[in-house]
Amino acid sequence: MSSPEKDEIVVQGIAASQGIAYGQIFLFVRSEVEIPTYQVDPAKRIDEVARFDRALVMTRQQIARIKAEVEKNIGPEEAAIFDAHLMVLEDQALIGETIRAFESTGNNIETCFNLVSQRYIKAFSEIDDEYLRERAGDLRDVTQRVLQNLLGQTENALNRLADQRIVVSHEISPSDSATLDRSATLAIVTDSGSKTSHAVIVARSMKVPAVVGVRNLTQRVKSGDWAIVDGYDGIVILNPTESTLFRYGKVQERKKSFESRLLEANREPAITKDGVSVTLMANIEKADEVGIVKNFFAQGVGLFRTEFLFMNAARMPSEQEQFVAYKSAAAALAPQPVIIRTLDIGGDKPLSLQADLFPKEDNPFMGFRAIRFCLEHQDIFKDQLRAILMASAHGKVRIMYPMISGSEEMARANAVLAECMTELKQRGQPFDENIEVGAMIEIPSAAATIDLLAPDCAFFSIGTNDLIQYLLAIDRVNDRIAHLYEPTHPAVLRTLQHIVEEAHKHGIPVSVCGEMAGDPVFSPLLLGLGVDALSMSPAWIPSVKYLVRAMTMAEARALAAEALTLGSPKEIYARCDAFYRARVKMD
Repeated sequence: MSSPEKDEIVVQGIAASQGIAYGQIFLFVRSEVEIPTYQVDPAKRIDEVARFDRALVMTRQQIARIKAEVEKNIGPEEAAIFDAHLMVLEDQALIGETIRAFESTGNNIETCFNLVSQRYIKAFSEIDDEYLRERAGDLRDVTQRVLQNLLGQTENALNRLADQRIVVSHEISPSDSATLDRSATLAIVTDSGSKTSHAVIVARSMKVPAVVGVRNLTQRVKSGDWAIVDGYDGIVILNPTESTLFRYGKVQERKKSFESRLLEANREPAITKDGVSVTLMANIEKADEVGIVKNFFAQGVGLFRTEFLFMNAARMPSEQEQFVAYKSAAAALAPQPVIIRTLDIGGDKPLSLQADLFPKEDNPFMGFRAIRFCLEHQDIFKDQLRAILMASAHGKVRIMYPMISGSEEMARANAVLAECMTELKQRGQPFDENIEVGAMIEIPSAAATIDLLAPDCAFFSIGTNDLIQYLLAIDRVNDRIAHLYEPTHPAVLRTLQHIVEEAHKHGIPVSVCGEMAGDPVFSPLLLGLGVDALSMSPAWIPSVKYLVRAMTMAEARALAAEALTLGSPKEIYARCDAFYRARVKMD
């Protein structure tokens, strides 16, 4: 029961896994490994490298056991999380740099490995892409395991909770989340993290509520405190009163009933009440996610982020290896389209396997990345383009270039593509000679010159995450100014309107694949502005489809027209939120 002597406290975080839980807190404090530094006797240096090899082997065995356990208890998709961990242990750049540091300094291998690993962790932590930024957690988790094995320390684990508990921690590593006692974990709350952290992925698969980004909560609570975790609205309520408990009991009943209705409605087509069909597609990172795409009835893949083939690889993936991945997705989803985005990497997303390709930059978000990197390293670019072209013989594949700034860049990319087509013809390799090619519109210069890009494009896809960031000069991962990142800023709406109108003048369809597309509060606004398709995380499709089926397109157009007359982002958001709430009843 709640503690009457304490005041109720409501703290806001980020809703990460839906559901509501009530119970006592278990405060999980994960201590960092303390690393001694000392010089190794030159006569024992071979033994020191051998000790490092043994620790790597032991870590591989531990992770393989965890993976097998997760696959057995949760499922193969969640177990695939640990493939990235195993790849870290095969990363020749990481291992090689550690041994070179040891040979040059003579310091013990723990010190050298930690210094090299921290450099990689820092690079990933500074990446703009939320999903990739979370991969720093993979590397941090593996690093801790290797160091523990080198030092002979025992593993941290959450598999022995005394009773049902809400687990509160600064962060929960993938290994920790995999060992969570499923029968005793009521909810997960972390100070840090995001919707794409592995703890969240595991929480969703376990149907456990999760709230992340609740700053400094670990400093405000202790084990045994009572709390409510609201995974729908991202709220944690400490010391809830009896009236709050009663209210949340009713909310939980309504939410569960509404979720069932969402999933049921998702089996129906995405058609508005006035008969307009809406295309809802999925964003994926890996070919093996096509099963999820089908499960949520997506109408194809609007964004296949190919950089994950490169980010977790111990070496640059070959043309053939890429072809296998792209072909499997295209074939499995045929005849629905799969839009494959070419490598969006560099600058803020360095490749650990070939770090020498990336110069140090003061402002990597606007630096040597994406299409800029590919046009300079055409050997890498052409391997990927040939692989995509070959996959086009097995399904409806489209090619999309990221971070296009203008027509000259688009023409250069298409010229490289034409070379690849000629090379495949010479090989006698079949491919779709009429494959459609499009551009991501995420740079203001591209948005302003849609008419100039149109002759070289069959479609446009708006990456709202970056476009908003660049339009408003807001670094959305900078905590001090992230609150200024406003999707409903009039400049954003006017830019979106301009993109759609100019594209449609030239007969070119426009989709949105940024976070706005998957938010049911914003999706009617985008559709009202004339966007032809929305692409999102598969799990968001039911919520968006439900709203599509509850509105008319005429109402969405009226909402967009009104929003374009307003000057305040908050006022525009309020109109969108009211539109959503008027049509989505949870009772």
